[in-house]
Amino acid sequence: MIKERIEKLRKLLKERNIDAFYITGSDAHQSEYVAPRWRGREYLTGFSGSSGSVVITQKRAALFTDSRYFIQAAREIEKHGVILMKSGTSDPDPVEYIKREAGEKANVAVDASEISISEFRAMQKALSPLTLTAAEDILSLIWTDRYPVPFSPVVMLSDDITGEKSSDKIERVRDEIKKKGAAWTFISSLDDIAWLTNLRASDIPHNPVFYAYMLITEKEAILYTDINRFECLDNLPFSVKPYEEAISDIENHIAGTGYINDKRVSMSFSFLEKYSLIVGRDVTTDMKAQKNEREMEGMRKAHLDDAVSYVNFLSRLEREGAGDEIAVSDMLEREREKREDYLESSFSPISAFASNGAMCHYSASEESNRKITRGLLVLDTGGQYKGGTTDITRTLLFGEATEEEKRDYTLVLKGHLALSRQKFIKGTTGCQLDVLAHQFLWNEGMSYFHGTGHGVGCRLNVHEGPMNISTRLVDVPLLPKMVISDEPGLYKENRHGIRIENLIAVKEDMNTEFGTFYSFEVLTLVPYEKRLIDMSLLTEIETAQIDMYHERVRKALMPYVEKDAVKYLEKATSPLKEK
Repeated sequence: MIKERIEKLRKLLKERNIDAFYITGSDAHQSEYVAPRWRGREYLTGFSGSSGSVVITQKRAALFTDSRYFIQAAREIEKHGVILMKSGTSDPDPVEYIKREAGEKANVAVDASEISISEFRAMQKALSPLTLTAAEDILSLIWTDRYPVPFSPVVMLSDDITGEKSSDKIERVRDEIKKKGAAWTFISSLDDIAWLTNLRASDIPHNPVFYAYMLITEKEAILYTDINRFECLDNLPFSVKPYEEAISDIENHIAGTGYINDKRVSMSFSFLEKYSLIVGRDVTTDMKAQKNEREMEGMRKAHLDDAVSYVNFLSRLEREGAGDEIAVSDMLEREREKREDYLESSFSPISAFASNGAMCHYSASEESNRKITRGLLVLDTGGQYKGGTTDITRTLLFGEATEEEKRDYTLVLKGHLALSRQKFIKGTTGCQLDVLAHQFLWNEGMSYFHGTGHGVGCRLNVHEGPMNISTRLVDVPLLPKMVISDEPGLYKENRHGIRIENLIAVKEDMNTEFGTFYSFEVLTLVPYEKRLIDMSLLTEIETAQIDMYHERVRKALMPYVEKDAVKYLEKATSPLKEK
């Protein structure tokens, strides 16, 4: 089936004198997770991961993806004749590959709506003297049963949840772009628009966003989306126009200098380049990253609810047994569904047993679903609640642990603890803290290659910027009320995977003669797997830190867990020396 799709595309490309076709894997808003309509990467290769691009030439089809998906991608594409190119290794990147495969005078095309202005211009320069064209939607000509642009009704969040009216946010945006010397801004980022409008929907699974564009000028605020999403358009602090009219209508409302994020605005809006533009990160992205106190209250409540569900689940798992990977994640989901404020999962669950755990973004299917016997299970899940979003990973032990498993788990745990207890001076960025999580693995000649921490939205996307904690040099200081993950891991192919993840929030800690210092508030309230801890590798500080955390977990959850879970909670949170 996939081979036939590729051949149909090749025939079409040949008719149009196109030697190479580049698929970004994103949508018209450069989203990380996309609605089914924009899953062209999977349609042409069979790869179901959330990151990667594709190049189709007359002779070959190649998938480019990062280390999170090397094992998974190899398994999913091997029978389709697609070549895997491993990003960050000696394999060529898409530009190098196109130059090598398509020839010096090749014509290269990409869907204008699925590539940002920034990426297109950089690729255009890198491919020179080859010709790169921002083309029409070529893929739809062969994908005849392609999904439509998704539709879901919007929900207006109350001020009790958001802590700030949409009208006040819009005024803040106007003030910020004015400081930058701009008279208008055009926003394409979906979670930024959801945050700015205080609206939520469900166009993308697990991400409570809706497809839209937003234009803010000195006097107008216009939301371009499907008008039928609204039951009533009265009393909104912005006007609403059809989504498909954005391209033709924007120029009727703008004059003077504009401000855009050219990394998120697609080439479909390249006409904006004729205006005087200031280019930078959307101002809403920074505003959204720093939660207000009402949002923090919602996040804390969501994590308490989530932890109650999780401990009830762990207790039930101990009593009833596991079954298989899907059965475990389903059991946890049923516990979450019992909570009044629970809405849905915040991403597709990762339930990966034994060697499947070595694929850090593995997703169990009916074909791959593995029966659980003795070994480690990486369980990475999260929830969307009325007032907040959660993301938690625990590595669970079934049966007796090997010495290697205990050592590996403890080394990951030591990095996880070191990061969460660190105090740091104002102005510190995530990349300056990343070594804290890696250090114990590096000292043993081991590592992991995904980020240590990503930002998390409030009843929004489980991944958000601009901050992160990783080896990448992201020059964004960590600021109070930013919520970020702490999730070091270790992955050994054909053996096991380990990851431990809590969400942590930056908070003010102290002021001294040397400046302002911050620390982290741990939001997640779920016990670690004590049976996997090698006490001989822990310091007294680490032992005390775990015991204090477990005591806090026990006190917070004991009034709310089911009666059947009380004994489990007491045992799981007892002092380490009693384990």
